[in-house]
Amino acid sequence: MKTNSNSGQPQTSNRHPLLLAGVAFALGIALTGFWFHSHSSASKNGGLSDVTKNLLGQLQLPVTIRYYSLLPAGSADESLQTFAGRVTQLLNTVQTAGDGKIQLVNIDTPSETNSTAASADGIQAFNLDKGDACFLGLAVASGGNKEAFARLDPQWESALEYDLARAILRVAAVPAPAKPAPEVAKPSLETIATVNRLIPDVNGVSVEQASQIFNAEFLKQCGVVGAEMEAQVKAAQQKVVDAQNNGSPTDLEAAQKHLMQAQLAQGQKYKELAANLQTQLAVFQRMKNGDTNAAK
Repeated sequence: MKTNSNSGQPQTSNRHPLLLAGVAFALGIALTGFWFHSHSSASKNGGLSDVTKNLLGQLQLPVTIRYYSLLPAGSADESLQTFAGRVTQLLNTVQTAGDGKIQLVNIDTPSETNSTAASADGIQAFNLDKGDACFLGLAVASGGNKEAFARLDPQWESALEYDLARAILRVAAVPAPAKPAPEVAKPSLETIATVNRLIPDVNGVSVEQASQIFNAEFLKQCGVVGAEMEAQVKAAQQKVVDAQNNGSPTDLEAAQKHLMQAQLAQGQKYKELAANLQTQLAVFQRMKNGDTNAAK
């Protein structure tokens, strides 16, 4: 598994299918802004955002977080020690939000054994020029899935809640059973027209090439949807800001709920586009195989 040694954000070696790449990208855009906005508000109150708490409370599989805070006094300055303490507070809050599904293991005693374990978990050693090696990172695991935050950096602290929650959800995700392309008994005339418009010569295009064409169209449509809903989302975000500055707790809660609904509506449209993408590919495959019913 490869890790990002500079930003402290996790990377994995999993490969995503071509048709899902655009979906993940688009949904990430749709949810990131709201998550960061909610996190900013919650951080002022010393807690997790409501989005994070709700998601962590719905974990289906147990998750273990090993927190390596190996900071020898001669190698780590006071600011780094203080940052490590704030990470501990965040992890304790995350564990509580996991409703018993998250096990936190704090490894904070510098020793050769713990340093070896940190390296084995993908945690990066640093400050070697100042003395004994420092390790400050996370290993998040569930079943056979694992992600590592090779080195936590104070400059990325504002994003840590978001990045950690996403890593937890990924490792704890229940794999969906493999299934063939969806069957389309009677393709709609709109779907057939779209396939013919994008690929006039069905026989002259391979399935892989068609997949790329449909995925490009998907991303284009995502851009259209994003532009159409941008005004709605921005208006909802402004209402949250106004409620934070001038409104009552009830006004703020209502504004946050409205913002979430706007973000979820945008995400739902992306899901619908993704479903259309899968259907178009299925219809293309049937047309390529000579199914005359799919071409009518």
